[in-house]
Amino acid sequence: MSSLLSEESADLIEAPAVPSFREATKLWAKIGLLSFGGPAGQIALMHRELVEEKRWIGEQRFLHALNYCMLLPGPEAQQLAIYIGWLLHKTIGGLVAGILFVVPGAVVMLTLSILYALYGDAPLVDSLFFGVKAAVLAIVVEAVIRIGRRALKNRVMAAIALCAFVGIYVLNVPFPLLVLFAGLVGWVGNGIAPALFSGAAHGKDEAPDATGAVDLMFERGELAHTRPTRWHAPRTIAIWLPIWLGPVVLIWAFTSANSVWTQIGGFFSLMAVVTFGGAYAVLAYVAQAAVGSLGWLAPGEMVDGLGLAETTPGPLILVLQFVGFLAGLRHSGSPYPLFAGSLGALLTLWVTFTPCFFWIFLGAPYIEALRGNKALSAALGAITAAVVGVIMNLALWFALHVIFRDVRATGLGTEMPVLSSIDWRAALLSCATMIAILKLKIGMLPTLAGSALAGVLLLAASG
Repeated sequence: MSSLLSEESADLIEAPAVPSFREATKLWAKIGLLSFGGPAGQIALMHRELVEEKRWIGEQRFLHALNYCMLLPGPEAQQLAIYIGWLLHKTIGGLVAGILFVVPGAVVMLTLSILYALYGDAPLVDSLFFGVKAAVLAIVVEAVIRIGRRALKNRVMAAIALCAFVGIYVLNVPFPLLVLFAGLVGWVGNGIAPALFSGAAHGKDEAPDATGAVDLMFERGELAHTRPTRWHAPRTIAIWLPIWLGPVVLIWAFTSANSVWTQIGGFFSLMAVVTFGGAYAVLAYVAQAAVGSLGWLAPGEMVDGLGLAETTPGPLILVLQFVGFLAGLRHSGSPYPLFAGSLGALLTLWVTFTPCFFWIFLGAPYIEALRGNKALSAALGAITAAVVGVIMNLALWFALHVIFRDVRATGLGTEMPVLSSIDWRAALLSCATMIAILKLKIGMLPTLAGSALAGVLLLAASG
């Protein structure tokens, strides 16, 4: 009896405290400043901070939210931040989490875009971020290990991840089809072998899930805002659609259908609806339209923009901000091109990221209500396994482009490195940062700072 009481007391002592709005704001600002590494690194960072260290949300609720965000167009990592912020502190919490996730990267991206426009090449910035890329590679690899360890609990899940990797890397299967197929496998599999697709298959690793502060708040019935009401969907649509598209309509009315501002607003609003799979999935389409059809960029500049986006915190889809900046800079007809470019970047940001808040605020209450549905949970679990394969593909893509100077497409549509083009400096820095993060457990910020400094010194020493 006394041992039972002591266990209950220990549980009470160890129960995570509900964060105040101020505490959450500080953490979202920290995540926004440190969210390097694309979606893989960002999701890993949020998992470390929110699930492992702060214990604000349990493992399974975190993955449940991630699964929903992976189904949406747009940057899934930012949407996950909005979702968790909304869980903790209602709409204002989601707004703060989503805005702070984007603003640091957007400021850096705008600064780099201006430097790019003024100087073409910025050698100091280039060498500074040379080391950052190596650190980012280590962060992405860590993300694969972390998320894979938690999502691939049995051979079936591992097989789904492997199939997703082969599908996207070798066969070039579109990301939405992979998600649809994985969800169908999970849904059907739950009826055939539920132990392999349900939480029961996860064994002991699932035991501590209820220790998240959000989960305890649910148990106490404190999160009334997460329960959908009859008027939730109509009210959300009535508020957020005008917020999203209202500026685009006003710009069209006050300029013209052919103005660069109307084109930016319309084009990137469309991108916000169809960007399944994140920045890499939409890159080819945007490059073709922005370079060929619209003439906003010169050939090769899209790759430069992606390179800048990869070295900034925030979603990789910030590459679209670079495109909007150059469009406004070159095609507005303004006597103040840098100001026009900045407006183009801000307009692109608005129509790209405002829909993220719309998707989450609209659908999250229904997703929470369906959390206990075993068939849906099995489908979403299979999607999580497929996402591990997609992140493996991103890790491989990033490794090829960081360590090798020359990467060529094969006849199958995959990319292979030219072995003779290996950059020993990038390989050395990548190995060092992997040891620092994976073995020595050095924090992300000191690793990024040290790798950036080492990159500058290495490039200076080697000419």
